[in-house]
Amino acid sequence: MCDSNLVSVRFSVLAESSPGLLPRLLQPLAKRDLTADAMTARREGDDMRVELVLDAMPEEMVHLVAGNLGQVMGVMEVRVVAGSALQLAA
Repeated sequence: MCDSNLVSVRFSVLAESSPGLLPRLLQPLAKRDLTADAMTARREGDDMRVELVLDAMPEEMVHLVAGNLGQVMGVMEVRVVAGSALQLAA
């Protein structure tokens, strides 16, 4: 039996606004079988600010997803705010 820590996480991404940006930002979650609990996107001039919120995400995946988000074409900045950890016994 292995234990996994879950954390609440908010990824804030600043990227150049372009068609197809939003699905490209969801891909790092999808390939890890994760689904965002909330997502907001708004234009800021020529750029786009996107926030992805996960209420319970495996702690060990946070830096992987953040790194993948930073590799998406047009992304200029990724900020991560991780909340409290929950213990899950699997």
